[in-house]
This record gives sequence, structure tokens and C-alpha cells, in this order.
Amino acid sequence: MRRLAARCFLLPLLALGAPALSAQDAPAAAPAIPTISTVKVTAASVPTPEQVLAIPPAMREMLQKQVISRSYSRDQRLQALVEMIFSQHGLDLQYDADATYTVSEIWQHQRANCLAFTLLFVTLAREAGIQARVQEVGQVVSWYQDQDQGVVYNVGHVNAGVDVGGRYGTVDLDRNVLYDRHGPQPIGRERALAHYYNNRGAEQLADGDLSGARAFFDAALAQDPEFASTWNNIGVLDNRLGDDQAARTALDTALRLDGRQSAALNNASALYRKLGMTAQAEAMQKKLQSVQREDPFAQYMQGAQAERAGDLDKAITYYRRAVRLYDTAHQFHFGLARVYFLTGRLQRADRELLRAQELGGSTQQARYQAKLDSLARWRAQQAKR
Repeated sequence: MRRLAARCFLLPLLALGAPALSAQDAPAAAPAIPTISTVKVTAASVPTPEQVLAIPPAMREMLQKQVISRSYSRDQRLQALVEMIFSQHGLDLQYDADATYTVSEIWQHQRANCLAFTLLFVTLAREAGIQARVQEVGQVVSWYQDQDQGVVYNVGHVNAGVDVGGRYGTVDLDRNVLYDRHGPQPIGRERALAHYYNNRGAEQLADGDLSGARAFFDAALAQDPEFASTWNNIGVLDNRLGDDQAARTALDTALRLDGRQSAALNNASALYRKLGMTAQAEAMQKKLQSVQREDPFAQYMQGAQAERAGDLDKAITYYRRAVRLYDTAHQFHFGLARVYFLTGRLQRADRELLRAQELGGSTQQARYQAKLDSLARWRAQQAKR
């Protein structure tokens, strides 16, 4: 199965034989294959950790004027920092999925993706005396634009955590994200930098720059030798270079570090089959199916795929399993309500919509109330007929 690219990809996991970044079977339109880069990256051009996080003088001056000098209160500085980053009289930062930039590059281009934004925010917050940290989420589901159609299953995600006077909060560039049950977990500087180098390596590999990809992957492992995602990506790189033994070693390492990583399981299965190791390939495939069966996000995505294919009974099966595995996700209840409605099971649709509204909180109340009102009007029309 071809792997597609997440809009806001973090922890990019590549797939054997696929030209694009992996996003765990995301049911979205395939991205265009990037043009092969004409500028090759060398080890010397890979930024050092200090260069990745360096604050340029002009940005430091803006931070001093717009944030630090405005107040001694950390709470007020936090609000001022957010305003500085996004307002037109400040950095005026814009989202760009491809902008895995250093802090200095963000200043130059005024663009960042989720990872680059998190590194920027944590770096500036600490400079302003605010306790901040990078946080990692193992898996997320994101909804873009129309929630019914714009669903993307990301392999991983990072955001910023802040502590202001004992009050903890999260600053996330993606507002439409559902975290896995573990939620955001704090990570250290080395792991955060490993994310940066891993992302850059995946981008270079997608552009056809294999030597550049290797340089960035090596930099990622220099920061965190046990970063399973990078080992998976190196397996894909070695496979593209025709070194099956090196690819096998890298994928085996990824699975030793994280035996439930779907991309590595899928890639190892494909490689074993290529090498004629049928029994091992089938064992990996069974493990992958077992992992996905216990993964509410994977079940939800399979439900979304079945729904779009018109197989509503299968969609109900997947959505119900997702709800059983993660019963407090209002989005899952909404998906189940939608297919119940489409199959004419109106009482069940009504029940799931009410549950989605209950779980969604104030931000989702209006949306789900509108759905409930629409369902009530449709019932009234059917009764008159």
C-alpha cells in the first residue's frame, strides 16, 4: 500500500518503494511527487544544534521590546510572546507544512511547520524567562477544513508545554488535533533536535537527495541513537540504495526499539517478502494487523476509508471498534453517528450525536447542536411524507 504524506508531519516514517513521506494510511489525496533537488546537502551543510536554535539579533531585539520589556509577569509575557509571533507588527508567522526551518530561517521566511514552530516557541519562551518544554505525542488525528473529508492520521506530533506559576498549559499550532490516550509527554533537547534532523532527512529523501538524507539521519542519531523513527527511515534509504542487508539491520533496530511501530512493521514485511523470507514476512504482517486492531486511530481511519468507499456496514464496524478503544473521543462518536444516519438507523445516530456533543465541550456545542437540529428536521419531513 502506498504511503501518503501528512499535512503537518512530525516523526516522518517512510515506506519501502514509496516516493512520498508516510502518514499511516492517511485517506487524503496523494501529494505531488517533489521535483528532484539540484542542490545536494553535505554533512558540512547540516546545521549544528546551536545553529538550529540560535536566535538572530533582530529577533532578539524584537523579543526584548515586545515581550521582555513589557512586563515582569510571566503570564503577561506569555501572552505577549504569542502576540509577537503571530501579529502583523511582530513576526507575522504563517503555517507552511514544508518549513522545517531553524529559528533563524523562520525569522527570514516568516514561515514554519508544527515542529519548527515548537522549537521557535520554546526557545523564545525560555529567553523571556518562561518555563517551556518540547512535548511529544505518539499519535494524533487531525481534522482540516471539512471534518467529514479532511481527516489526516499523523504518526506523531510535537507541541510546546508551558508552566506559569504552577499552571500548566499546551501551545499547539494545530488546533484540530486529537491526541492519543497518553497525551503530550515532555522530551529533552536531544530528542527534540532528533525530530528536526529526522524531518529534514525525510524531506531530502523525498527530493531524491540520498546523500543529504543520510547526513541528516546521521545527525538525528547523534542526538538520540534510540530514535526508532530514524532507524525506520534509514531502512528505507538503504533499500533505495539496493543494500538489502543494511536495510534489514536498520528495520530490525527500529522494531527492537519500538516493536509496535506500524511503518517499520510494514516495511520489514515488504523487505522480508522481497528477500524470499515468506514466513518472517507473514509474521510481521500479522503483528501489524494486531497492532492496528488495538489502535483506535487506525480503526477510525479504516472506518473513514470504508465510508468514502460506500461500504457503510464495514465503516460502522471500524467506527464502533474505535469508540470501544477510545470512548471519550467526540470525533469518533460523530463518525459513527454519520454512518448510522446514512444507513437509516436514526435512533442510534441521535444517541451518538448526543454523546459527541457531550464530549466535545463548548467549542463543539454549536456544531453538534446544528447536526442534531438537522436530524430532527429531517425526521419531521419524513413523518409528514
